[in-house]
Order: sequence, then structure tokens, then C-alpha cells
Amino acid sequence: MESKRLYFIDIIRAFAIIMMLQGHFVDTLLATNYRNLNLVSFSIWSYFRGITAPTFFTISGLIFTYLLLRAKDRGESKLRMRKGIIRGFFLIFVGYLIRIPILQWLSGSFNTYFLVIDVLQCIGFSLILIIILYFLSAKKTAIFSLVTITIGIVIFITEPLYRNISFNNLPLLFNNYVSKSAGSIFTIIPWFGYVAFGAFLATLFHKNLHKKKIKLLTVTSFILVGFLLIFYSSYFLCILAKLTNIKLFLEAASFNYLFTRLGNVFIYFAFFYALENYLKFPLILKIGQKTLSIYVIHFIIIYGSFTGIGLKLIGKTLTPWQAFFGAFTFISCVCFISFYYVKSNAFLYNLLRKVITKLKNE
Repeated sequence: MESKRLYFIDIIRAFAIIMMLQGHFVDTLLATNYRNLNLVSFSIWSYFRGITAPTFFTISGLIFTYLLLRAKDRGESKLRMRKGIIRGFFLIFVGYLIRIPILQWLSGSFNTYFLVIDVLQCIGFSLILIIILYFLSAKKTAIFSLVTITIGIVIFITEPLYRNISFNNLPLLFNNYVSKSAGSIFTIIPWFGYVAFGAFLATLFHKNLHKKKIKLLTVTSFILVGFLLIFYSSYFLCILAKLTNIKLFLEAASFNYLFTRLGNVFIYFAFFYALENYLKFPLILKIGQKTLSIYVIHFIIIYGSFTGIGLKLIGKTLTPWQAFFGAFTFISCVCFISFYYVKSNAFLYNLLRKVITKLKNE
């Protein structure tokens, strides 16, 4: 069976990273008096910004698992799993690295904020978990598919149970992965849920991609399931609460942002998959393939990694039009630097692989 490339994955990744760039720029610099949800423009911007992270986590699970399953077809699953583990630890390493305040440390000022968990650590850890689940599923795609969708559903439904959880007895390094009490932005739960759903989707693509009219069926399914999740998932949870008398379902329905955001992600997937043949521009595909470099560069420029000197020092002072044109310029500059001047992520990744190989051979 011939493996087909899913160009829409790179297209969605490009869209998600651009949305993240403008979102972080505007959120960091837009003046406070313009941040009013009663303003239609800001309300729309805020809503779509909230879909960016779920999209990124879901597509990460999809692309990684899809490549893993393709590697299995070629008899290279062990190699892909090993590369995936290295990739996972590399993302975790970079996530911590870009938060290290070198100048503060040199001046004798130390704090634990650099230990907070952000998107890179969460995705890295999630990829490692996907590999573990795949291994525990005996590399059986059907079992793995069932396990991932079950885990995704359970994580989303049980969100009220761990919403404010904190394991203060754990070392801060580990507590940050499950609790936001120390400032973590992304914790492994619920965000691994989106990665798990992405992994489940990958099993469906891998099994059905060669079939006729699969694109029409997939786009239709994405739209249908997406709208059901957006408009009826809370209602369904309420029905489950009434039928089972389990209060947890009602609590999940009352603050149901996880399933509704997943519905938004599915609508995105439907849109970009349907228009895949019209959006396969080299520039878009290249942006989708350079997301790590782009993320690191934008983090350095906005938040001042290592030095503490970044755009955030300007403060929340821009008008909407200044923020709009500033975001466009910022996105252009970050992408340009990533395309033509940055090789650091490849260097660090190869260095990490060499260290692991050396330790393994000793």
C-alpha cells in the first residue's frame, strides 16, 4: 500500500504557529483599555486565539503517530520509537533552556520560575507517553486506537477532579507537570488529552487513507463531529449525568471548554483538509516544517530568553492598529530568521543524539 503524504498537516501547523505568533505579540503589547470582551473585534480575536493551543497539541499527536504507524509498515517502528523518545526529551530540554535567565543568575539572583512547564515540555512529554502507550498496546494499531480515544475522553470528562490539584509534597520539578500553582502554563493534563485524540485520528488516517472518496468522508465527518462537540457535548454530558446520577458529568458540562475546543479543532481540520490542494504553497509548507525554530525565536524576541530583554519591556501600550501591523512585521521577521539564519535546533538535536548514542555504547 502506498503511503500518501498529508500536506494538510503542515498547512495546519503553519496556521497554528502564525496564530500563536500574533496571539503572543498582541497579548503582550496591546493596551489594557482595548481588552474588552464587549468589543466584537477583541471578542472574536480572543475566541480564535483560544483554539490555537488545542490545534497545536492535536496536530502534534496526529503527525507523530502517523509517522510511527508508517514506520511500522516499513518494519522501522523501533527506530521511529527511539527517535521519538529522543525528540521528546529534546523538546523538554529546549523548553527549559529558553527560560533560563542567564543574566539574572550571573548577578546572583535565583528563582524557580524557569522550572514552569510550557508548550514544549508538555508536547515533549506527551510524545514520550504516546510511545509508551504504543509499546504497551503491543504495537497493535486497533488496541492503540482504542486506548488513545479512551484516554482522551477520560481526561476531558474528569477535568473537574484535577482542575485545582497540586501535589505540594512532590518536588517542584514534577509538581509543575500536573499543577499550575507555581505558574505552569500547560500541564500534562488536560493537554495530553488533545495529543491522544490526535493519535487516535492518525490511526484512522493510516487505516483508511488509501480508500476512494476518503477525503470527502473525512471532511464531512470532521464537520459533523466538530459541530456536535461545539453545540451538543455539554447537553450530552448533562444527559449522562441524569442517566447515571454521576455528578462529575454535570460538573464537566458546566465548564466544558475541552470538548468544545476539540470541536473547533475538527472544524479547522475539515477546512484545511478540504482546501489542501489549493494551499500547498512552498512558503506555507516550509513554515509548517519550521515550527520549533519559529517558536524558539519568537520566545527570545518577545520574552527575552537568557537576557530578560524582549518586546515585553515595551509593556501593554499599543493601539489595535499598531498591534495589527506590529504583529505582521513580527511574524515576517521571525519566519525570515528561521528560514535563513537558524541552525541551532538541528545542532542541539544532533548533539543530544550523539550523547545518548555514546551513553548507550558505554
